Amino acid sequence: MTSIPPFRDPTKPGAALIPRQDWDRAPWNRWTFQHVRDLVPTTQVWRGQGPASPLPENLQDIDAVGFELDGRSDTIGGFLQSSYNDGMLVLHRGKVIAERYLNGMTPHTPHLSQSVAKSVVGTVAGILIGRGLVDPAAPVTQYLPELEATAYRGATVQHVLDMTSGVVFDETYTALDSHMAQMDAACGWKERRDPNWPSNVWDLILSLKEAECVHGASFRYRSIETDVLSFVLQRAAGMPLAELVSRELWGPMGAEEDAYFTVDPAGYALGDGGFNATLRDYARFALLHLGGGEINGRRIVPAAWIEETRSGARPELFGGVYHEVLPEGAYHNQFWIEDSKRRAYMARGVFGQLIYLDPEADFAAVILSSWPEFVSTTRTRTALAAVRAIREALSS
Repeated sequence: MTSIPPFRDPTKPGAALIPRQDWDRAPWNRWTFQHVRDLVPTTQVWRGQGPASPLPENLQDIDAVGFELDGRSDTIGGFLQSSYNDGMLVLHRGKVIAERYLNGMTPHTPHLSQSVAKSVVGTVAGILIGRGLVDPAAPVTQYLPELEATAYRGATVQHVLDMTSGVVFDETYTALDSHMAQMDAACGWKERRDPNWPSNVWDLILSLKEAECVHGASFRYRSIETDVLSFVLQRAAGMPLAELVSRELWGPMGAEEDAYFTVDPAGYALGDGGFNATLRDYARFALLHLGGGEINGRRIVPAAWIEETRSGARPELFGGVYHEVLPEGAYHNQFWIEDSKRRAYMARGVFGQLIYLDPEADFAAVILSSWPEFVSTTRTRTALAAVRAIREALSS
């Protein structure tokens, strides 16, 4: 087991060392989420040579917009101060309505997006599906025959897009012996607690031999599904994930800054949660989706794929704890669907990352945070209530 030295915020000589096993947790994440490449190996997602896509502005003061949740009243200004927020940007009718930076973040600071990365990977999958390079109905073993020896045998690409494979994967973030703990080590974020654990993400996938139900029977949030999808995309396109995201998405959409992924010891860019970018470039990603896959007159993602993402979810497969936040929700193509009627959808990540997309209202909001908790039903419901209140205020 390789020993990784501790780290400290270089702007604070004499400050307490950041423990490498807990760098992504409170209180350290208030600093580390904006400095991930100072802590772990990363790879560039080049923005390309083209000019940045413009972000027109129509700035408005939204701090006084009020909202209520469970009998408690608050304002957007209060929410920003109490929610461990690092950045927030609101888009309406193609323009930036509000842009706020807190906790030392700046317009040029990349921020870890956690599982928002899944929706970035899912969008690239939509591009390759539209091009005919990937068939969502095909078994994953058509692209990754090595998985015949795992519980993924018989699962389709669509199953991993929707996280409806029957593979056992324990997503418990705080358990020291869960699959997620193994993922933390395999992806290079943490030390391996057990020398017998897989040493990289691919080997972790190959170790998954157990099934809990038949493929397609129900939704279970399994981060590893996005990594299976990422390896499918890499194999189909013949290039590493970071280069694929750069060529197919980040460059064409007109990003202003390079993004980056964390990489595991084998050089794999962590598709399930290692993506880092600036607030404004996450906003460009949101504009691309609001435009049905088109931005600045350039078609990047097939409109049919985005429409199918919004309309093709199966709410009957979505249940249990997921209903606490999205009682009418679903999950499809690596996005959370708010409800099947309005068809607003979102990218979400632990510790408070959110991109909320409502094409019908021509509205989006990006929130980057560093919560003290991995997940919080109350904080998530509060963030969604705040976002909806902004949307209604702008619509009226």
